[in-house]
Amino acid sequence: MGDNAWRRTDAWIFVSLVIASGAGRHRRSTTTRRPEGVRLADVLSTADHLDQSIPERHDIEEAIRRLLGAGLVDVSDGWFRITPDGEHLWRSRPSAGLATTVDTVQGVLSRRRAPGTADWHLDEREHAAAVQEYLVRSIPMPRRSPEGHSGRG
Repeated sequence: MGDNAWRRTDAWIFVSLVIASGAGRHRRSTTTRRPEGVRLADVLSTADHLDQSIPERHDIEEAIRRLLGAGLVDVSDGWFRITPDGEHLWRSRPSAGLATTVDTVQGVLSRRRAPGTADWHLDEREHAAAVQEYLVRSIPMPRRSPEGHSGRG
């Protein structure tokens, strides 16, 4: 596959951003009803849910560069946002049918113009911190008795 073709990873990260953005609706700007965006840990959480794996730093970096260059996403101060063009692509995608949503979006991307390129870098420490945040958030909390004791007699 050439560098000018959309990759499954691009679609996986894009779908993860879209879904994570929907889950983060409580992060709204005071001047608009639109969500301000999501953090990398939110994207990792959704990506893991979709594909049962956490994307590697280089996979995220390449996908975001391509999505930024195509005008589908925006990243500012650690916040990832779907652009109006990205929202349009998401809302106008065909029904998935037997394909997964990621595969459907990859098909839609492939029929669009070629992916773009943008100068964006994901620092290894930032990726590691987001992975750590996601892992800590995903550890189930122990259940406690409402009375504050274990219930053993």
